[in-house]
This record gives sequence, structure tokens and C-alpha cells, in this order.
Amino acid sequence: MSIYAVVDPQTGETVRAYPTIGDEELRAAIGRADEAHRRWGTSSSVAERAALVRRVGELHVEQREQLATIIVREMGKPVVQALGEVDFVGSIYEFYADNAEALMADEPIELLGGEGTAIVRRSSVGALLGIMPWNYPYYQVARFAAPNLIIGNTIVLKHAPQCPESAAAIASIFAEAGFPDGAYENVYATNEQIEWAIADPRLRGVSVTGSERAGAAVAQIAGRNLKKVVLELGGSDPFIVLGSDDLDKTVEAAVAARLENAGQACNAAKRFIVVDELYEPFLEKFTAAITAAKTGDPNLPQTELGPLSSSTAAARLEEQVRRAVAQGATVRAGGTRHGNFFEPTVLTDIGPDNDVRREELFGPVAQLYRVSSEDEAVALANETPYGLGSYVMTTDAEQAARVADRIDAGMVYVNIVGADSAELPFGGTKRSGFGRELGRYGADEFVNKKLIRTG
Repeated sequence: MSIYAVVDPQTGETVRAYPTIGDEELRAAIGRADEAHRRWGTSSSVAERAALVRRVGELHVEQREQLATIIVREMGKPVVQALGEVDFVGSIYEFYADNAEALMADEPIELLGGEGTAIVRRSSVGALLGIMPWNYPYYQVARFAAPNLIIGNTIVLKHAPQCPESAAAIASIFAEAGFPDGAYENVYATNEQIEWAIADPRLRGVSVTGSERAGAAVAQIAGRNLKKVVLELGGSDPFIVLGSDDLDKTVEAAVAARLENAGQACNAAKRFIVVDELYEPFLEKFTAAITAAKTGDPNLPQTELGPLSSSTAAARLEEQVRRAVAQGATVRAGGTRHGNFFEPTVLTDIGPDNDVRREELFGPVAQLYRVSSEDEAVALANETPYGLGSYVMTTDAEQAARVADRIDAGMVYVNIVGADSAELPFGGTKRSGFGRELGRYGADEFVNKKLIRTG
């Protein structure tokens, strides 16, 4: 049986299918990861692990052309963006290699009384399960694997069913870098197998990036088995325009924030909330700019917008737009599906009872809202059940600080887009999940912070 297959979203052609792992094979993979932690993760030095992680990053960059070609074929990412993803991944592994010693250093605690010392010492917890999505096949793995391998944890990685080729390429890189057998295990597992794998006591934690439904299901099983879980789920990030001294640049940033990866990003700007005095010119410029995006073959360097990742994704987005219009929304531009390609779309007149206000639109569809004040903008921004990222555009520094404090989300970007970086924590609140990845905080999720108090 196989549910893992490379299906070119541009043509619908099944390029290659991969067999799913057998139950005993999966148990053996978990056993190898557990043994690698006991043998390698607890005895290797931070410097030794950092050197291996650094080599993984270098190999990603050295093989960037090949790696980019794979994900263009797997999920339709335009090739320039695919190359950018691989380069970013290289910087993530480099960051954790550069900062490994500092991230794992003992943390002294100033005693309130008594003699002696107290420190917190960070150490590994064991083998971890990572469940990864298709939209950033290398990046999502890197932000989970890099810090945990630095710590000494080992990885069992279940990638998305449509990303088996990139999953194999990543596993090959870890082997080439010199990681020991079991430190990084790639498994083509089914959802049913993952259910019992989570309960396996040899796996000490689970990290999931994916849909709200998938995250809830995994968290339920993990909770029953007292497993730590990190969830990075969906988002419906607001892009709030309260002021601008260059509306063309603001619009350019808005389009970039919506169309990255064909709009298939959890932290993409999805709801554009604009004050009265800027709404009409913003709508006109934004609609013109977003519909001018070059759509076509993702293998061509000039392509800005490729196909959606699959026919399922395209059909789901089409149904959401159709339902939004049936409930009163106006299509200002686009709105039509062509196979797995979806036109850049602008929706306005979205009433309070429209379902789309509370949903995530995973594709190149933008919702525009007019507001009369800062208070109304913040209230609308926080209306969503999600709380991942957000964007605030204003010329007033005090307003920027005030609004950033009031946004109910894990991340706020003020007057900037596309500013994700290896040192910056990534994660959300509400139904966008919990826990953090990247930076200092990403290295503190699956770690034993052991108190050592000496008299």
C-alpha cells in the first residue's frame, strides 16, 4: 500500500509512489532512535553535535539546485522561492551550530538565602516524533530538527504524503553529514500508525506543524500518554493599515505577504484591515498589483505564482470562495480556478455572519475590510479564532507600540514583511497552537531543565 506519492500539481502526473512503512519496520525505527539517544545523544559533546548540524546546513546549500527542483515538482513552489527556502534552511542549521554552546550553557540562579550554588543544566529528553506539512518541505523540518539535534535528542520524522522525495533527500543529507544510525529516521507512516507510535514510551515528545484538526488529534493522543507536544497550526493573519507615507510600498508589502508560496503559508497575511481614509486607494492599488502577479510554470524563474499544491487544495479554496460569495461577499478580482491554478482574488463586503471571516484561506485569496478607527481595526484583527502572526503598518511609533500590545497573536511585524529569521521565535496562540520554534525558545521546548543545587 502507498499513500506517499509525488504528484506534479501543474500536470496532475504521478511521478513516483513510495511504499508506506510496515508496523514492525516503524517499531524498529523508533527503537533505533531510542538507542541512538542513549548511545550518542547522551555521550556526544555539544561541539560534536554542532559540527554535524553545521554540515547539514552546508549540504543543503551545496545541493540547493537539486533540492529546489524536488519541491517544485512535489508541491508547485516557484523555483526562485524554492531556492530561497533551501538557503534559509542553511541559515537555520548554521544559527544553531554557531550558538550551540550558548544555548546549552548552564544557567546560574541567584539564591535568596543559604549557602552554595544553584544552576539549571539543559539536557536531552530522548527520541522525538516530528509530523511535518507539505508547504515548506525543508524549512519545517529544519526548525524542528536543528535545535533538537543540538540538544542531543533524536528524530523520527513523518513528512507529508506528497513530499516523499524531499523527505528522502533530507534523510540522505543527515547520513552524508555523518549523523549516526538512528539519530534521524525518515518514516513513510500512515495516520493510523502514528496514533500508536505517539503512545510508544520510547518517543518522549511530538512536534506537529499542520492543520487545526491534525493538531487537535495529535494533542489528544499525546495528552493521554503524558507527552509534551508543540503545535504550529493554522492562521488568518491580519495586515492592518493605519497609516502610510508611501502607499505604493505598503501595497507592495501587502501583496508579497499574501502571495508568498501561492498564499499557502500559515503566517501569510490573509485579512487586510484598512482605515477609511486609505481604503479606496489601497483597494485600487492592491487589486491592480495582486492581479498583475506572473502566474505560470513554477520551473521558470519569472513565475511568481504557481499552482496550488494539489487538486484537493484547489477544490477546497474554490468551495470557500463560492460559499463566501453566496453569503454576501463581493469578488473584486479573480475568483476562478483553472485546474490547480487559482487566480489571485480579492474579496470585499464580508459581513459579520460570513463563514470566511473565521476560516483560513490557504491560497491567493485576500479579504479586505474597511474600518473607521484603531479600536475597530484591533477588534477585527482579534476576531479570528486563530492567533499566529500579524502585520501593522503605521507612521506613528506610539500607535505601533500600542497596537502591537493589543494584538492577540504570537507574532507582530511592524512596517515590515518577510522578516522571518533563524534567531526569531515562531509560534502562535489560540487555535494556532502553542509552543515556539526557532531562536532561543525553539531550543527550550524539548529539553530537561535540570536543577542542580549544591550546598
